[in-house]
Amino acid sequence: MEPIDKVIKKIVKERNLGDEQSLISQALHDPDVQAFLTANANKIDQKMVQNSMSNLYEYYSQKHTANKVMAGYAPQLFLNGKVIDIRYVPTKTKLAQDRKQAAERRLQLIDVPTRLHDVSLSEIDVNDDRKQVLTLIYDFLRKYKQDPHVQGLYLSGDYGVGKTYILAGLANYVVTNMNKNVVFLHVPTFIAGLASHFDDNSLQSEIRRLSECDLLILDDIGAESLSQWSRDDVLGVILQARMDNVLPTFFSSNLDMEALESHFEETRNATDPVKARRLMQRVRFLAKEVVVSGPDIRNSLH
Repeated sequence: MEPIDKVIKKIVKERNLGDEQSLISQALHDPDVQAFLTANANKIDQKMVQNSMSNLYEYYSQKHTANKVMAGYAPQLFLNGKVIDIRYVPTKTKLAQDRKQAAERRLQLIDVPTRLHDVSLSEIDVNDDRKQVLTLIYDFLRKYKQDPHVQGLYLSGDYGVGKTYILAGLANYVVTNMNKNVVFLHVPTFIAGLASHFDDNSLQSEIRRLSECDLLILDDIGAESLSQWSRDDVLGVILQARMDNVLPTFFSSNLDMEALESHFEETRNATDPVKARRLMQRVRFLAKEVVVSGPDIRNSLH
């Protein structure tokens, strides 16, 4: 093929039709059009360029107009036999939006603020108070990439030190980078709302979902008011299933594990240390306790 600049001059000269000439010239002199023609110079001849002018001009015009054929898509030139053709591919912005939306669908937030979708693990400050827990979380992620059956963590510590925030960062990392399904559940609200599942017989499917999801986060466990039934037949069943299948489970609590066992002993109508001990065996199997300390950061997150 002749040099691109000579081909362009010939085509513009041959199609000397006033305004059309100007449009053709603009399209052919577009840097991206010229780059495409140069990159494919050994496959393109003058006739191909002439026969493809409508596609070349569509490419040029779509690049420079706000009225896109398809929002979120950009024109792309490609060789289609003896024609320079045009197709539309997702822009980087759309791809990023699609990835974010897909990740949000994989993360189910139940009775926790939707803003937790926006927490990024990489943006959490690694100060002295959080260094240990973040080190353990990154260690978990490293292992989880290789093995879906890894022990989780039990984050204990005072109110407002960032336990939920840190676990939200973990959840978003997992759904974005590992394509796993995560359920993030506020335990007290979930337990208080169990009766709502009786109307549509959905409790068993809800228990199954929590038992089988790739990664489960039980937030603020120990703050709920338990009955024997909700302790043994709901929470106990979920944790037993996850223990049997060695599915990663994370907890946050204002109580350490010893205090949580005492909490499990007391239900609304009875005291049962044996069942509390059995439930805690499941918690301890599923998660390693790590204390999170520091000042109350909740006000800074609003």
